[in-house]
Amino acid sequence: MKNRKFALFIFILGVFMSALDNGIISSALTTINYSFHVSEVQGTWGVTLYTLGMAIATPIVGKLADTFGRKKLFLIEIAIFALGSLAVALSPSFLFFLAARLFQSLGGGGIFIIASSHILSTYPKEKQGALLGILGAINGIASVVGPNLGSLILNVSGHWSWLFLINLPLAIFVLVFGSLAIPETVAANSKGLDYRGLSLLTLGILSFMLAITNLKSAALLASVAQVSVWGFALLGIGLFFLFVQSEKRVQTATTDPFLPYHLLKNTRFLVTLFLGFLSGTLIAIFVFVPSFVEHRYGVSASSSGMWISGIGLGSIVGAGVGGMLVSKLGAARSLVISGGLSLVGFSLVAFLSPTTVWFLVSSTIAGIGFGMLMGAPFQVLISEIAGKRDNGVALGTLSVSRQIGLTIAPTIYATVIQGNFAKLLAQAGTKQSIESFYLQLQARSDQGMLDLFHLTAQHAYQQMFLIAVIASVIILVGGTYLKKVSEA
Repeated sequence: MKNRKFALFIFILGVFMSALDNGIISSALTTINYSFHVSEVQGTWGVTLYTLGMAIATPIVGKLADTFGRKKLFLIEIAIFALGSLAVALSPSFLFFLAARLFQSLGGGGIFIIASSHILSTYPKEKQGALLGILGAINGIASVVGPNLGSLILNVSGHWSWLFLINLPLAIFVLVFGSLAIPETVAANSKGLDYRGLSLLTLGILSFMLAITNLKSAALLASVAQVSVWGFALLGIGLFFLFVQSEKRVQTATTDPFLPYHLLKNTRFLVTLFLGFLSGTLIAIFVFVPSFVEHRYGVSASSSGMWISGIGLGSIVGAGVGGMLVSKLGAARSLVISGGLSLVGFSLVAFLSPTTVWFLVSSTIAGIGFGMLMGAPFQVLISEIAGKRDNGVALGTLSVSRQIGLTIAPTIYATVIQGNFAKLLAQAGTKQSIESFYLQLQARSDQGMLDLFHLTAQHAYQQMFLIAVIASVIILVGGTYLKKVSEA
């Protein structure tokens, strides 16, 4: 029993390490860009390539872990992540830095999925919800701790490389004790790996994610018309079609299909993936909270980051509560409750948050709602649909759908916000960014224009939160549908 608990602790530590890296780099992007003498646009590729690598690696590692052993793949993933972290920290050039970030992401992409599969394969059903909720809470904690820890390390060390070097002692600890404490588990009756399906899915995800990253928030419609967007999107759709046809043929062969065709035909599976995609769009709200409170309420830029605490801590609480609810009420019912809380919270933020105190309360409710979605409900649902044999690849596919939502949403949100500010900027006769214009108004102490700016911000961000409200409604309706189907 002690080894079992310690093994779970090792998995949790691995999940925390990989999740922390997503947020910790945000505090040093400007410094990294300056050290390599690259522009902000070029610098974003350090984040984009990591996202691409995570999206590609996740379903692949999930399937490999089911086939060859979860302990084995978990330790390999940790080792790749550690080597990638070291390479990033020692990067002599920006090109090397990008290659190292991509390599690092191939390790980070499978850690959460393997940890989830381990819980689903080794713990009884009544305990799975709470434990999966803990994993979701770890992601929430990392998203709150990451930027603040990154700023602290940067201030103390004076160089961004230490943001990645801190991964090494954690990784060594996980590798040593993980090899001793974690039991090996594999999916039952696994056959040969479907390399053709694996290749088609990998290229399809890569094409689709490249199309997303080529979208430009400042000119969304214009960028959609570019070949670099619609061309990659069409290529991705074509590759996904070929992937489905390939899996249909593999179903009767001796090879184990990468994503079984019976799942691709399962309406519950597809609905769950779509709702997982929407949960990613809600998580993306995190990015815009500091700028919202700065532009809407006049909070200083230096202290705007603290106002993410409500939605961040709410998501941590929600992930834990969601796990307990799944164990008591079932995954579908928990999904309905989380969608309802998210709907209430984001509606309050959009329409009834005249002060920062009101916003803190409203955003905490919203955080609890979508925090529940980060943990157990989706994972238990997808596991029930897929069965033990296909747990890994099903969880990996769910993670990819969420990652796509998390990647698309910021572009949509930024476009909505900038579109609402465009009239004010045109009226002022400036081509500055929103932030630069706001700082200029503050320096001039132009109270009339500042009031107009805050009013414009209220409408601009209100539309962003309305998108989150719509997503919450769909999750609520989708959860209700899944509940009815599971009870039928």
